Amino acid sequence: MHDSLGYFSEDPVHRRYHHDKLTFGLLYAFSENFILPLSHDEVVHSKGSLITRMPGDEWQAFSNLRLYYAFMYAHPGKKLLFMGGEFAQRREWNHDISLDWHLLEQPAHDGIQHLVRDLNHFYRDTPALYQQDFNAEGFEWIDCSDNVQSVIAFLRRGSNPADLVITVCNMTPVIRSGYRIGVPVAGRYRERINSDAGVYGGSGVGNLGEVSSDEIAVHGRDHSLSLTLPPLATLILTLE
Repeated sequence: MHDSLGYFSEDPVHRRYHHDKLTFGLLYAFSENFILPLSHDEVVHSKGSLITRMPGDEWQAFSNLRLYYAFMYAHPGKKLLFMGGEFAQRREWNHDISLDWHLLEQPAHDGIQHLVRDLNHFYRDTPALYQQDFNAEGFEWIDCSDNVQSVIAFLRRGSNPADLVITVCNMTPVIRSGYRIGVPVAGRYRERINSDAGVYGGSGVGNLGEVSSDEIAVHGRDHSLSLTLPPLATLILTLE
């Protein structure tokens, strides 16, 4: 939690120097049962809300938060998101008053809630995201070393080897066209979550819903995908 919050609080131009904050946790992830907590303790005691800790202008702040949430849902470990975080409440939590539900009248806040709702449904319906949370066989890095472009890519597997999820995170506001990642199985991959989708308040950059693999070896795999990575966004794809 502390490493990832620290990373996402950095200006994207500096993130290349903090890449290890996203990758270090996987060194010990499968030796313990753990939760990914974005709890009440992170939005009280003058720490500020999650959205106010995201860098950049208004567009970048909301893009960063959507990117962060989608990354968290795809990462091994059980999820915890405290009340108000699901629609990016701006002020700190106060137990004496209600949440600022009126913020949902604003498209950016409504987009965050829409994304969290879709992530919840996708997580529930996708065994690869939870069946092997505490088993090293359920996770594999595709590429964790591209700190220069601040991109990470990994895959999750369910108990059934056919249950396969690919996640790619672009931590900068730069669109990366033709970004190639290796995949373990040839075929067509459907874009299930794109945190930059227009319905979430994003810019709508993506891969038109799906992409087919090429017989081009990358990352030690015989087949690969050529992706358009949206700015400050997470892509989650499944094998069709």
